[in-house]
Amino acid sequence: MDDHPQTADEAGAEPAPEAALDRRAELSEFLRTRRARLRPADVGLPDFGRHRRVPGLRREELAQLAGVSVAYYTRLEQGNGRNVSAEVLDSIARALRLTDAEHAHLTHLAKPKRHKKKPTARPQQVRTALRHLLDAVDGVPAYVVGRRSEILAWNRMAAALFGDWGELPAAERNWARLVFLRPDYRELFVDWEQKAIDIVCALRMDAGCYPDDPRLSALVGELSVKSEDFRRLWATHDVKDKTHGVKHLHHPLVGDLALQFESFRLTDGSEQSLITYHAEPGSPSAESLRLLASWGTDATRAGTQSTAT
Repeated sequence: MDDHPQTADEAGAEPAPEAALDRRAELSEFLRTRRARLRPADVGLPDFGRHRRVPGLRREELAQLAGVSVAYYTRLEQGNGRNVSAEVLDSIARALRLTDAEHAHLTHLAKPKRHKKKPTARPQQVRTALRHLLDAVDGVPAYVVGRRSEILAWNRMAAALFGDWGELPAAERNWARLVFLRPDYRELFVDWEQKAIDIVCALRMDAGCYPDDPRLSALVGELSVKSEDFRRLWATHDVKDKTHGVKHLHHPLVGDLALQFESFRLTDGSEQSLITYHAEPGSPSAESLRLLASWGTDATRAGTQSTAT
């Protein structure tokens, strides 16, 4: 791998078409799971304890809180979002106490945007200027991620920290496949469960925006077959938009790292995000990053060899 950011522009042939994600079923399950997580006491209603036959709120209770008829809400929860107004969705979102990300997801499911025919079939491209930026922040692990959790471009430090993605086939440069199907990534992330949750939440948001994306459908199908953990997390229908935080890693070469991450969503319509990782100045993690920088592109190989001895 050279010193320039790596890219996934050379994506392989299009996959065979898969069944599209069922938007009606997605809407139905999302509303049902959001309703089930609310307890009557959460919204000031009497709780009859074990005499309740369903977890969470009843449809009648949710409809009352949202100010809509039971029949109307029932049709919506059955997946029929036709002609639903933004005002009604807002009321239901408030009644369900949805986060901003969940509210946006509900809107996408109930009132889908009209996209051009199969826009997601085109390979995702990374702007040249953005690749140059990755080069310029060489001391900071940074990469660009697109739809379907695809890793599109990265710099030398990202390869040293996360592994040399350039050695993988283009189709495998995908966070979901790496985290759910690769044991070494399960060991890399100290809180692997949280990393897995973050990925599934992001894929759920993609599914709400692009239910007809054949690559996304194929990815969800593959992971559902190969990973019990993915099936478990996918069934929760959780969505969220995580823009910053701390990741704890156990690197095979330099050991434990506590790194701050920032996610910058691009505003150029590409639906891509720039992700950076940095350590607190003067911390042991900052020294470990400097050590990784000195190893450069050989860091991953050295780490692999050290764990094999």
